[in-house]
Amino acid sequence: MKRMVVALSIALFAAGCATRPAAVTPAVPLPPSPPPGEPAGIVGLSSTDLAAAFGKPSFVRKENGSEMWRYDGASCHAFFFLYPAGGGEVVRHVETSPRGAQIAADVNCLAALRGQPLS
Repeated sequence: MKRMVVALSIALFAAGCATRPAAVTPAVPLPPSPPPGEPAGIVGLSSTDLAAAFGKPSFVRKENGSEMWRYDGASCHAFFFLYPAGGGEVVRHVETSPRGAQIAADVNCLAALRGQPLS
């Protein structure tokens, strides 16, 4: 009886090993993370100040109390991420496409979308 239990245990263990799914590799590799850092004069802008500086966004996405504002230009796009603070929303992060060389946002793109150089 003991041999039968051992044999059954080994068979079940082997069957369990045989049915493991193969490791899944993504078809398209993820791009590298953007370099850290933010351009001067952007982080901390209120939603009102952002709209005054860049105008009406092309697209707004609201999710879990945060917002993402997208601005579309002729040669680039900017994505501003706003989070609640002090009764309103403030910019906590910005990225552009294409990305900047040293940080996630290209200051030339932001200047073009704004219509004036960043201070």
